[in-house]
Amino acid sequence: MLPAEGLVVRERRGVGRGRVRRAGISRREFLKLGGAGLAGAAMLGMAGCGGGAEGDKITFTFGPDNSGGLQTLIDRFNEQNEGGIQVEWRETPAASDEYFEQMFSELQSGKSSVDVIGGDVVWPAQFAANGFLVDLSDRFTDEMKGDHLDGPLQPITYEGRTYGVPWFTDAGMFYYRKDLLENSGFSEPPKTWDEMKEMVAKVRADSGEEYDGYVFQGAQDEGGVVNALEHIWNAGGEVLDGDRVIINSAEAVEGLKLRRSMIEDGIASTATGDYSTQESQSAFTSGDVVFMRNWPFVYGLLSSPDQSQVSPEQVGIAPIPVSDSGTRSFSGLGGWNFLVNAASEDKIEEIWTFIEFMIAPEQQKTLALESTRLPTLKSLYEDEELLEKVPVASLGRDALSNSRSRPVSPYYSDMSLEMAAQFNAALKGEAPVEEALENLQRKLQSIVDQG
Repeated sequence: MLPAEGLVVRERRGVGRGRVRRAGISRREFLKLGGAGLAGAAMLGMAGCGGGAEGDKITFTFGPDNSGGLQTLIDRFNEQNEGGIQVEWRETPAASDEYFEQMFSELQSGKSSVDVIGGDVVWPAQFAANGFLVDLSDRFTDEMKGDHLDGPLQPITYEGRTYGVPWFTDAGMFYYRKDLLENSGFSEPPKTWDEMKEMVAKVRADSGEEYDGYVFQGAQDEGGVVNALEHIWNAGGEVLDGDRVIINSAEAVEGLKLRRSMIEDGIASTATGDYSTQESQSAFTSGDVVFMRNWPFVYGLLSSPDQSQVSPEQVGIAPIPVSDSGTRSFSGLGGWNFLVNAASEDKIEEIWTFIEFMIAPEQQKTLALESTRLPTLKSLYEDEELLEKVPVASLGRDALSNSRSRPVSPYYSDMSLEMAAQFNAALKGEAPVEEALENLQRKLQSIVDQG
């Protein structure tokens, strides 16, 4: 692995993704050269040294937030700091992979005007390894970390240093139709996958309806990767042990075979192999599905008749089932962090003022109430108003407490592409699970070794 401060140049593999290799000058030193460094900039094919906007303006980048909660917070900050620091929100693509490609290209050029990045939880290691981020270890202290949930702290650490601050969190959640289970005599949700399959059969028999038993994210995308990893983790498997790939294991075989069995046994439809997050949500909220794995945002849709044929009273949330009873259930960690562009290090005092404001309890609560973005602060999970108005925070507490990060690696974007392809092939039956994992073991180890 490369030191976080080393300038790294991408060797293209696909669009904007690749392994990293060391160049001979520190990125931060280069960015600080200013006018005297134009010769070096020309040598590297860059027109200037980059950096943030002038004055007290901070440029913050993040995707759309149609609910309006984020704009509320930015307006609040700007009003409280009128005549001083002002924040401008530059909206980016909604799709995480498109946003990643855009930010990687900008940061690599050294000319990005962005100061603060609202970054996906899988970005810090790769951005840090390329020297794109400010090390925040001295600012985001251990005492501050103690206020946050454990899960969101995992992916912001790379090679012992801290390169981000948790903003809001997400975790894979297991939804179930309480009304259908109760009508069939079940008083609680399934704890194992076998129990779930038995419940589906009984609900179908008792209702006389051919409900889809289970929908999840099976598509060849990041949602499909997280879903497959949950099956692997909950069967006892892992992806990495340091720099050693260990995904080709008996436990991983068990997890992916169980995932495939959902389609083979008729519990899930064959269309699930192409379901994204939104498609699986749409199937469930149409009222035709008994169980679903998805993210917390779905619960917020249940209260809107325009969005859902199922009401909140009909739905419960439970830990994701496991292979064997008594085994701990893990959920894939989602969510977003604040990252700071290394080219904006000279504005760190202003930037830190904005970050501290955004992660404070009042702001995290506002974002939860207005945008259903779940807080990372532990204390807010005791806030009665928040728990009443955002019940998914209470119902999904087990999932949030047992969330796991995807592999923390500077090569994650390349690894994700390979995992998406092999997991999808195994799910659809296009390749035996054992063959898919053998291919994945070889490909992932090659990516790590080349790095």
